[in-house]
Amino acid sequence: MQFPEYRPRRMRRSDGLRRMVRETNLSVDNLIYPLFVCPGKDTRRPISSLPGQDQVSVDQAVEEAKRCQELGIPGVILFGVPDEKRKDAVGSEAWNENGLVQQATRAIKRACPELVVIIDACFDEYTTHGHCGVVMPENGWPDVDNDATLENLGRVVVSQAKAGADMVAPSGMMDGFVTACREALDEAGFEHIGIMAYSAKYASCFYGPFRQAAGTNAGFGHRKSYQMDPANGHEALREVTLDVGEGADVVMIKPALSYLDVIARVRDDCDLPIAAYNVSGEYAMLKAAAERGWLDHDRAMLEVLLSIRRAGADMILTYHAKEAATLLRAGRREP
Repeated sequence: MQFPEYRPRRMRRSDGLRRMVRETNLSVDNLIYPLFVCPGKDTRRPISSLPGQDQVSVDQAVEEAKRCQELGIPGVILFGVPDEKRKDAVGSEAWNENGLVQQATRAIKRACPELVVIIDACFDEYTTHGHCGVVMPENGWPDVDNDATLENLGRVVVSQAKAGADMVAPSGMMDGFVTACREALDEAGFEHIGIMAYSAKYASCFYGPFRQAAGTNAGFGHRKSYQMDPANGHEALREVTLDVGEGADVVMIKPALSYLDVIARVRDDCDLPIAAYNVSGEYAMLKAAAERGWLDHDRAMLEVLLSIRRAGADMILTYHAKEAATLLRAGRREP
């Protein structure tokens, strides 16, 4: 096809023509909204690094869930923000059957039984040191003990399943973490509970606002021994392949916007549903630019989310979910 016989602009002349040939669509069905659950009652704590987001008590988490349901958002993912006094060296509060996310799950499922509730299954919110598991001395500074952490992870996901979670989301990037979750769930009679695996989670600087929101700043060292090197793409395919073989139901790439190439490569290589996490730093950058008048907020937000869909993600975990759902339900389909 060559100009002038072929003119691509012919199919861009009107909104109707553009809609007819649009290759990628963004829907409310693609969105998952993160919630940070804190102690208290009727409590909302604004998160300064995430404008428009709050830590919420269990009763307020229910109100947020109801709002998501009204907007047509199919699911939420819960993160616990316990008091410091509830933290210990191994993060045992994570498997407390009366913990914050367990309480919130039961309350949300009573109020919104059709809403999908996913719970982050990790330890960094619950440990005194802020790392994602049991630590041991290694390489000159304490590192995370992979296999000891897996044993505790099994306890966590069973407690979450008992609370009524539809899916658990192990996020610590321990080797074998999907197997540990699947075996623990199956042995406890929860064969029906899905696993959304953080399969390719990079050691990214874009998590900064989240760590303030969830209180997960590491007290020492770094997470580079268990989260992935941002330079590596082939490794992501190996990680995903391992998780698929171990029984994951959904695989996730995190962050999303800086790793669109990884999402696309995983999409070409994997036929499981793919989730991508539009992380806190990506959200905060857009908010900051919009506040300064440098970007049209709504157009930029929809363009970002559409790009993640175009790369191949089926599900997008995003703090923009409610804003995006409002625009999409009003008929806004393009940036």
